[in-house]
Amino acid sequence: MYKLVWEDLFKNDGLPDESIWTFETGGHGFGNHEQQHYTNRLENCYIKDGILTIEAKKETYQGNDYTSSKLITYNKKPILYGKVKVMAELPTGRGTWPAIWFLGNSFKEGTPWPDCGEIDLLEHVGSNLGQVHFSLHTKKHNHLIKTQPTFFYKDEGLLSGFHEYQMVWDESQISFYVDDVHKVTFKKEEVTIDDHWPFSQPHYLILNLAMGGWWGGEIDDTALPQKFRFKYVKVYERCEK
Repeated sequence: MYKLVWEDLFKNDGLPDESIWTFETGGHGFGNHEQQHYTNRLENCYIKDGILTIEAKKETYQGNDYTSSKLITYNKKPILYGKVKVMAELPTGRGTWPAIWFLGNSFKEGTPWPDCGEIDLLEHVGSNLGQVHFSLHTKKHNHLIKTQPTFFYKDEGLLSGFHEYQMVWDESQISFYVDDVHKVTFKKEEVTIDDHWPFSQPHYLILNLAMGGWWGGEIDDTALPQKFRFKYVKVYERCEK
C-alpha cells in the first residue's frame, strides 16, 4: 500500500511553488548539444487555471536562439522508493524533447553522471511523434555506450490530451506505467554489474522541455511556441497498511 507524501496540483497562478521547485537556468547545452536557454521567466514557465506550462519559444536570449524552462526538486523534495505520478500533455513540434526524469542527489554533490544514476519516467522527441521512452542510466549501463536498459512504445493517442505517467520504485526494481497500464519493469538483478546500482539513494525530480540537441534533432521554427503542460505531480511512499 502507498500513502501520499506530497503533491502539487498547481492551484496558484504565477510561477511554480518555490517550496517544491527550483529553476535550473543556463544555455550551455547540458551535455546534449541542446539549443535552448533555460530561464526562470513567466514567459517560459507559468501556472494558470490549474495547469503548469513549460513553454519553448523561438527568441534570441543570452546567446541562444530558443528559450524554455527546467524545474528540479533538489534539496526540497527528495524521493527514495515509492510511487510517482505525473499527469502531462506532450508538445508535438519537431525538435522538441520533453522529459520527466530523476537524477541521484549525489550528482549535485560531486558524483559525475552517469555514476549518480538517472531514471527516465518519460522522454519523447518530436522527430518520432507518439513514441515514449523509459530508461535507466548507470555507470555500466548508459546511452553513451548504448547499453542502457530502455523500453519504448508508440501510441499516437498520447499526442492528444493529458496522460498519466507513473513510476513504482523499490529496493529491487523500477516499474513504469502509462494511464495505469504497466509497460516495463527493470530489475536490479538484471541491470547490476559489479554491484553498481545507484538507485538506493534519494533522487530529485526534473521537468523540462529541451530543444534540438543530439536526440531532439532539427527544430521546426514554424511550430513554435510549443508547450509541455502538467495537471499534477503526486509522490507516495510505501506503508504497511
